[in-house]
Amino acid sequence: MRAWKWLIGGLAALLLLAAIVALAYGSMALPRTRGTVVLQGDGSAGSAYGLAGAVRIERDAWGIPTIRAANERDAWFGLGYVHAQDRLWQLETHRRIGAGRLAEAFGAGALDTDRFLRALAVRRTAQAQWDHLGEASREPLRAYAAGINAVLREQLPVRPPEFVILGIEPERWTPVDSLAWALMMAWDLGGNWRTELLRLRLALKMPVAQVDQLLPPAPGDAPRATADYARLFRGLHLAQAGEDWQRLAAIAPPSGVEGVGSNNWVVAGRRSRTGHPLLANDPHLKLSTPALWYFARIEVPGLSLAGATLPGLPGVVLGQNEHVAWGFTNTGPDVQDLYIEQIDPADPQRYRTPQGWAPFETATELIKVRGGADVTMTVRRTRHGPVISDAGAAGGADLVGGGGRQPAYALALRWTALDPTSDPIAPQAAMQRAASVAQFFEATQGWMVPMQNMVVADDAGHIGMISPGRVPLRRADNDLQGQVPSPGWDARYDWDGWIPVEQTPREIDPERGWIASANNRITPSAYPWYLTNEWALPYRAERIAQLLEARPRHSLDDLAAIQGDQLSLAAVKLLPWLRRAHSTHHLAGAAQALLASFDGRMSADSAAPLIYWAWQRELAQGLFADDTGGALWERSLAGRSFQDALEGVLQRDDRDWCDDRRTAAIETCEQQNDAAFTRALTFIERGWGPDLSKWRWGRAHTMRAEHRPFSHVPWLARWFELRAPVGGDTYSINVSRVALAPDPETGELFLDEHGPSLRALYDLGDRSNSRIVDSSGQSGIPWSIHYHDLLPRWLQVGYVPLWAQGPPTRVLVLEPRR
Repeated sequence: MRAWKWLIGGLAALLLLAAIVALAYGSMALPRTRGTVVLQGDGSAGSAYGLAGAVRIERDAWGIPTIRAANERDAWFGLGYVHAQDRLWQLETHRRIGAGRLAEAFGAGALDTDRFLRALAVRRTAQAQWDHLGEASREPLRAYAAGINAVLREQLPVRPPEFVILGIEPERWTPVDSLAWALMMAWDLGGNWRTELLRLRLALKMPVAQVDQLLPPAPGDAPRATADYARLFRGLHLAQAGEDWQRLAAIAPPSGVEGVGSNNWVVAGRRSRTGHPLLANDPHLKLSTPALWYFARIEVPGLSLAGATLPGLPGVVLGQNEHVAWGFTNTGPDVQDLYIEQIDPADPQRYRTPQGWAPFETATELIKVRGGADVTMTVRRTRHGPVISDAGAAGGADLVGGGGRQPAYALALRWTALDPTSDPIAPQAAMQRAASVAQFFEATQGWMVPMQNMVVADDAGHIGMISPGRVPLRRADNDLQGQVPSPGWDARYDWDGWIPVEQTPREIDPERGWIASANNRITPSAYPWYLTNEWALPYRAERIAQLLEARPRHSLDDLAAIQGDQLSLAAVKLLPWLRRAHSTHHLAGAAQALLASFDGRMSADSAAPLIYWAWQRELAQGLFADDTGGALWERSLAGRSFQDALEGVLQRDDRDWCDDRRTAAIETCEQQNDAAFTRALTFIERGWGPDLSKWRWGRAHTMRAEHRPFSHVPWLARWFELRAPVGGDTYSINVSRVALAPDPETGELFLDEHGPSLRALYDLGDRSNSRIVDSSGQSGIPWSIHYHDLLPRWLQVGYVPLWAQGPPTRVLVLEPRR
């Protein structure tokens, strides 16, 4: 009996000790936000980290810091410091992505992504850009890195939980890490290379005219006039190469995801209730935990600045200063071209150019793999750019084709972001200091990538939009026009200069009194330069215009209501076909009764959006999967809505697409519509039961803000990722992209993983009214009150003040040792 008492007592003592240790760790993992820290520095002469004076960090009730410093350099040190305090694991993932070092921390499952990032040469390009930067751009990068490293060196008593669980140590941050992350942000916003690959695969299965119907240009645009590239690819015997190269799209970091975009608009003073301009912005990006953005305020002599920063980079990307506010949407120009490089059959170290055979530039990359052997790969570069097919399995899956047994082709990428002369720092610094719309326009002249539609307003009453960026010109005899991978040995497919800087799209003080963009076509029909034919469908832009024109003057609350609008004009376009569908399913009558009053509003508590999206998914698969083939559909197409292609087929009553080639019968579009409705009802009943009163869009359509990497570990996901039921859809202003392919790990359909990564409203008459919100909170520590305190407001389209209101709740002073 005594032994049992000792055992129970011992266990209780161990549990108590574990609780004490856990509480101590939990407290120490939270950043220090009060008092004075005397920074010791790295032992070099002068003040610690080269600071000119103390840096004061004042946090408000939401954890948003106001950084007060003697100069901008010290302010960027302070920004690096708070990023490291609140988002150290996020910085670690950003650094590893930019360097292609994910497998080193996460194991073999991340090896393919590392291989792609090494082949893409992200880190090597960032180093080349650093080598070209002027001192004015280097200084903020150095100061920012010093701020991060000051936390690592002096103020990190324990590591954040991800480091502990994975058993890794944070590494010193460098300016090149920042430039690499800037490249990855540009990558996220440009995905034309994927469409080129997809067209190649489709052209091996169908004629070009059908490819243009399945992947049509923006409404009102004709398909680009091209040669018969289906015949070209067959002549090059690219069937197997196309299979292998399509795999690159699966292993590459996501980019150009359908439905990902942004909204922004600005109203002039005569269209606002305040008499001053009002500006709204909500970038639609991958939702993450913590959020992609980190809010901060900068106060230095001559500069008062507040807005959204990106952990990994110095500066305020989206925000407001004393005179100007600005917001971005993605333009989406065609600035990526793939090139088929022919390998010399006599010497595989050479490739074909217009002047003959030339050697590849090569480099050796060593990839460390957690729990496995190191992997060595050779990466190559041609006159066009990196050979991304070197990311293929075992370094050889790219070199197939040519109709023979020997390797024949590789695939290279030309992309404007890989230019070593690109400087992402200088234009942003000038934009932050602009005091007028005209000065902001001037500040953008050095902006290269990613091309953005920048709406801007100033306190003098001017509004404008400019879309700066470097966009290539293609020769008149280029008969592929960047639509598909081009033969790299033919000089007519090379780029031929750039759109003149002063002729990128722009508008200032229009008569209508407002400007808006939503990734839609922003150029008039007479615009002389080609940007892209892959503009986003116009439904968000049309809805914004409807609401802006619905009243003569708007308040900031009116703009908030527009940001929360969930009417999907895309659904309105297809609803007539859904309402005429017939089915013998026992729930068909009740479902059609619901749809009769459905106006396209994607409310989370409504059943009709669930019926609509289940039907659209089934209809797209029924019409197109037989033509593309099952493997290509499941791998590359099942997640697309095919909104524009469906509209075209149904409007034309296109029996060629509607016939299922896998059956002997000849199906009509009416039969396909009926069958899709039946399958949709069967699917919903299986998942949500036969009682329509219990069907809810929000039960199926869940926002998931991914945590890297613990969203992929089920027992950890519940503690680290954020989820919530949401309304909206891919085409509503309040975007919540509808994922139509099952999640590869959970099998869930209709997940929302892309949406408003932040919402911002700016008042140019009284900046204290400006407001912001993101989808999580400021902190990256799961038990911090600021890990998810903004999520409820984000869900309700609520906000917090952009500028500090009242005294700070916590003050930390960084005092450099002299």
